[in-house]
Amino acid sequence: MKKLFLIFCVFYNAVLLSQTVLNTFSLNLNRPLDNGQILNIKDEKTNDIYVFASDNKFINILKYNKSLFLSNQFTDSIKLAKDRSLIGHSIGDDGNPILYWATRNLKNIRIVKYYLETKTTKALNFDMPPNSEYLITTFQKDNNFYMLAKETNQQHLLLYEFNNGKAEIKMFDLSGIPFKNEKGQNLAFSTVIRYYPIEKMDSDNFNTLDKTIHKTKMYVLDNHILLTFDYSLKKTQVLDLNLTNVNVTEKNFNQPIAKNPSKTSNSFFYENKLLQIKVGKEELLFDIKDFDSGKTVKSVAVSKKDTIDFKNSPLFLQINDKKPQEIKTTDKFLKQLSAINSGITAFKNQKNTFISFGGFAEYQVSGFDYIQTNSLAGFFDNDFANYSEYASKMVYFDAMLNSDLEFVHKKQAEPLAIDNIFYFLSINKNITLQNILKLKDYYILGYYDVASKQYIMRKFTDGFINDDNGNPIMNKVLLSKPAKFGKIKSIEN
Repeated sequence: MKKLFLIFCVFYNAVLLSQTVLNTFSLNLNRPLDNGQILNIKDEKTNDIYVFASDNKFINILKYNKSLFLSNQFTDSIKLAKDRSLIGHSIGDDGNPILYWATRNLKNIRIVKYYLETKTTKALNFDMPPNSEYLITTFQKDNNFYMLAKETNQQHLLLYEFNNGKAEIKMFDLSGIPFKNEKGQNLAFSTVIRYYPIEKMDSDNFNTLDKTIHKTKMYVLDNHILLTFDYSLKKTQVLDLNLTNVNVTEKNFNQPIAKNPSKTSNSFFYENKLLQIKVGKEELLFDIKDFDSGKTVKSVAVSKKDTIDFKNSPLFLQINDKKPQEIKTTDKFLKQLSAINSGITAFKNQKNTFISFGGFAEYQVSGFDYIQTNSLAGFFDNDFANYSEYASKMVYFDAMLNSDLEFVHKKQAEPLAIDNIFYFLSINKNITLQNILKLKDYYILGYYDVASKQYIMRKFTDGFINDDNGNPIMNKVLLSKPAKFGKIKSIEN
């Protein structure tokens, strides 16, 4: 399934971005598109930067100090992890990196510690216990590696914490938590996450709408994991998993009350606030609730007859990789949005919080006859069925909030570092195996250049690049995705 990236699409007078090449390193990866894997990570204690680059023969480890000078490197055979995928990392108490290599079925994990000074390794095996039904997700926190799994035949979640090669298991019992559908009928937790799989949100990077439309989301906080459930139009249900005492606490936040029938709703947790969106053909509702008190601190309602005066972009419709089309009226926008899964996402720079309102859907298509009878037929070329198995549709607009939760109106918003990264990726065709690493006030894009056979790290910052006269090089910013750029055309009918 294709991933749809929601970014700022930029029309440049020159192909210059807020970026600087930090390092290049020659790497001759064997068939990187088929065999290559790269991780770019930071040691949370020392701020050292590591690059782990592998193919089907070797693993290359590059260690950079906090000033991004290469301080150590180690190339080793991959025989200890042959025919496995790299699923995560941790840093040992002695400062040496540990990589986690999984079999295809994720049932066995090979844990390999790499001693950079002595150029030696030590490997351990970890077999997933038979009571683990399946692996939900993995993540890193404070130099440790975690795996979240569902326990077989139980309403339990199992969290595996790996520290210095040792695994500690924590069990969260959700059997006493009530889950109910729209009709008030009881649901088992297993049923909920089977139909609405858990999607992990990235706290350091922009979460695209194709991720945030998911009805069950996971947020990793300090000593807590939050699970939010939005399968009901009435409320957002939140479970707080305490990593210290393994207690599970439930909270419920009512969705905004609609005057007219609603088709879809969702939420996004951000900076101890819950952002909620509710959409129907007649209106769009947006609430911000304080997470601790549950009180609504901001509420916005837009009817189909209104103009969305707080938006900082046009209303957009995008099909597949086609150029975005501007939707002229709120009425037409709500008709499009209410027909798909809605979502909301937030991302902050040093001053303001950028919010994207919208929705995303992906449809499987099998031929021209299907498209002719599909409600999206008018948006596809006749030859679409000849080359694609999936059709995607996204509608959206963006807005901006200041620290007082007031909308900020800007006709030409400065691009964020993450916007510049996505645009850079979209116009450079030799890039593969990319990783984005957020540091204090800038981002590092690490990638493999298949043409030059180099691993390259670039620094990206917020804002425009100015010319010699102090004028911004970029003259127009529109919310879009790395697709085929061109003029925006309007939907008039």
